[in-house]
Amino acid sequence: MPSRIELANAIRALSMDAVQKANSGHPGAPMGMAEIAQVLWGDYMVHNPKNPGWYNRDRFVLSNGHGSMLIYSLLHLTGYDLSIEDLKNFRQMGSKTPGHPEYGYTPGIETTTGPLGQGITNAVGMALAEKVLAAQYNRDGMDIVDHYTYVFLGDGCLMEGVSHEACSLAGTHKLGKLIAFYDDNGISIDGEIDGWFTDDTPKRFESYGWQVIADVDGHDPEAIIAAVEKARAETGKPTIICCKTVIGKGAPNKGGSHDCHGAPLGDDEIEATREAIGWEHAPFVIPEDVYSGWDCSVKGAESEQNWQELFNNYSAKFPELAAEFSRRMHGDLPENLVEKASAFIKESEANAADLASRASSQKAIEFFGPLLPELLGGSADLSPSNNTIWSGSEDITAEDASGNYMRYGVREFAMSAIMNGMVLHGGFIPYAGTFLVFSDYAKNALRMAALMNLRSIFVYTHDSIGLGEDGPTHQPVEHVSTLRLIPNMTVWRPCDAVESAVAWKDAVENRDGPSSLIFTRQKLKHQQRTDEQLQLIQKGGYVLKESAKENVDAIIIATGSEVVLAIAAAAELEKNGKGIRVVSMPSMCVFEKQDREYIESVLPEAITARVAVEAGSPQIWAKYTGFSGKVIGMETFGESAPADELFKHFGFTVENVVAKVSEIIG
Repeated sequence: MPSRIELANAIRALSMDAVQKANSGHPGAPMGMAEIAQVLWGDYMVHNPKNPGWYNRDRFVLSNGHGSMLIYSLLHLTGYDLSIEDLKNFRQMGSKTPGHPEYGYTPGIETTTGPLGQGITNAVGMALAEKVLAAQYNRDGMDIVDHYTYVFLGDGCLMEGVSHEACSLAGTHKLGKLIAFYDDNGISIDGEIDGWFTDDTPKRFESYGWQVIADVDGHDPEAIIAAVEKARAETGKPTIICCKTVIGKGAPNKGGSHDCHGAPLGDDEIEATREAIGWEHAPFVIPEDVYSGWDCSVKGAESEQNWQELFNNYSAKFPELAAEFSRRMHGDLPENLVEKASAFIKESEANAADLASRASSQKAIEFFGPLLPELLGGSADLSPSNNTIWSGSEDITAEDASGNYMRYGVREFAMSAIMNGMVLHGGFIPYAGTFLVFSDYAKNALRMAALMNLRSIFVYTHDSIGLGEDGPTHQPVEHVSTLRLIPNMTVWRPCDAVESAVAWKDAVENRDGPSSLIFTRQKLKHQQRTDEQLQLIQKGGYVLKESAKENVDAIIIATGSEVVLAIAAAAELEKNGKGIRVVSMPSMCVFEKQDREYIESVLPEAITARVAVEAGSPQIWAKYTGFSGKVIGMETFGESAPADELFKHFGFTVENVVAKVSEIIG
């Protein structure tokens, strides 16, 4: 049996060789954390390489994702479907080993990391998901949900503000099965961090309510083992193990300096490293006894089989709970939910009143809540304003995690990344709200949700200058357009209760990516529709009002609170004999996925006289209006005044819409 140092050196060798072959990458972290990784993956991690999606596996997150060759080496060595050829293809087009770990590309990767701080925050979401599911489903000593979330992170993660947000909340919720290993090597890209990072990390985490195990020698397996044992023994607090390490450990000339942080070691240094660590094998060659020492396939299969036997007994005793748990973890919706949601939309049309769309959103949540136990709500300290609470909302607390509603506090970024972690864990469809203007704080988490195709639902209220008196600091202008620019992000800006219900239905059903639902503070007038129009809302854009004339002279396109202006302006123009079509466009993203025939039926190329109306940045509308059309939008920031005055001041009036259309068609 190879020694621990031989097993750790396999990580060092694979990491430096892959980075050198790619002529790109970060060898320092993998080489510096090799012993920590060997102890964790060799002695503690419960996982099955032959079934990476096993529900009760431990989760491992490499938050310092630039050190991706560390996790690729681990996955390869322990028996996952990641070959030596895949490692040789590190950082190449279409490979299973991209520059940073990417969820969905490589078996065993739990989340996409690289933007520092988000990995630890995803991990908080995973640990929270484990605690909530355990509280909801474990019965009579049958702990079908019982696993750890382990995280590697570095100085960069701790400098990023989102780690402060997330780790503070993790301490509050006493996430005892969250264990983080801090790679305290004192080096970042710019060099020694003493000039810009002098936080007392142990005291910081103690103040969060974490157990802190400080000054652990990250190259001493026995010290690491003792730290992990202490961490696992503490069930009422998350733990951070602060490991003193040498970046690039083993490299005789570049180890311990920023020279090995983000660049290949070079052939000469790699040769010297091989000699220094006693690694006599050629690049990418791992001896069979080392492979045998690392392989976790047999142990992993046994762990899963033991859990499956437990789950079989649980299923016999609690069949309904077991079926629901399996459905949730698989991501399937309950039977007949789609049909029930369609009926709810029809009911909304029949009984609709003039409501702020944030209130319409709450009605939709009230409908979906009892049908979806996996729906987990929340807000960044704006629950009464976002209307994210429904009658069945029960707070998740440190003492009782069985609820379905999170009080995230003023932590928009962490809230969003924690939601992503919950989706990645499985068993939840999280939604949470804040004001639209604060989507800026969360933007990178939204981007990561889209990149990973996660079903996270972001609820944004107070969507425009309609916010009113709070003024331009709180009035979103560019935000809806910015969200629409994120690939794979589905954005809905509904004009009334019916479109709001459709938006929620689409978000709940969408397994291929996140949704941003945009709602108003002010009341919106209900728009009457035919049964056919009701069906067409789900296409993202549809003809809400057809021209009274046989020929259409102009098309007015609008979203949200501006749809009512378009309808009223069309009525005025038709008094003067003009044929006006009004298109409601609650979701550009969904509309543009329709076939060419449908898009042409709504926006015929032959009709070039078009005016778009939206109380936001106008630039994105040019693709619909063309050079000959016009856009009524916000070219500046807003002002502090009542909403009605603001809409008049910035030209969102029937008169102005009529004037713009008239300028085009005469």
